Amino acid sequence: MKKYFVTAIGTDSGKTLVSAILTEALKADYWKPIQAGFPRDTETVQNLISNSKSRIHPETYLLNTASSPHAAAKIDNVEISLGKIAVPKTDNHLIIEGAGGLLVPLNDNDFVIDLAQKLSYEIILVSNLYLGSINHTLLSCEALKARKIKVKGLIFNGLENKSSELIIQKKAGYPVLMNIPHLDSINRSVINNLSDQIRSKVE
Repeated sequence: MKKYFVTAIGTDSGKTLVSAILTEALKADYWKPIQAGFPRDTETVQNLISNSKSRIHPETYLLNTASSPHAAAKIDNVEISLGKIAVPKTDNHLIIEGAGGLLVPLNDNDFVIDLAQKLSYEIILVSNLYLGSINHTLLSCEALKARKIKVKGLIFNGLENKSSELIIQKKAGYPVLMNIPHLDSINRSVINNLSDQIRSKVE
């Protein structure tokens, strides 16, 4: 069974959108271990998928404040512990959505990349193409390479920028799994269409 950890070059890069696409493509289960703030990404994914096979697993940490998980946890008077984050039992494929980017802190010592390394599943890295995204994407790739974390590939999200895409792909050395165009609206039909496009690359 396939298990992918979806992360991104920053907050609001499109992790939840990509997670919904992958969940639908594989009819996979979905799990976001750490959620900081509302609305919950879990609910968003659940509302965007159409298949009846996927199971949505509850968050290990559900925090009230929309901020860095380490700060949100302190506000709620809890401490995020990697040791308490256990992958849900399932016989299905599993899509795991991270929080923010790779170096978002979870507590005073651990970052999202530490969670990804602990879980040891292939990474799918989402990059949205804004001014500065080349730097942010390649820094994320360097961090993954330094930890020797296996990467399935990149997904570009949003307005096309071929110049940025080409230099990122060349320097990162990872395959591009999908280019998601700018979307005026996101609904189940859109997710179904995009899931058809990526299915063969992630099966």
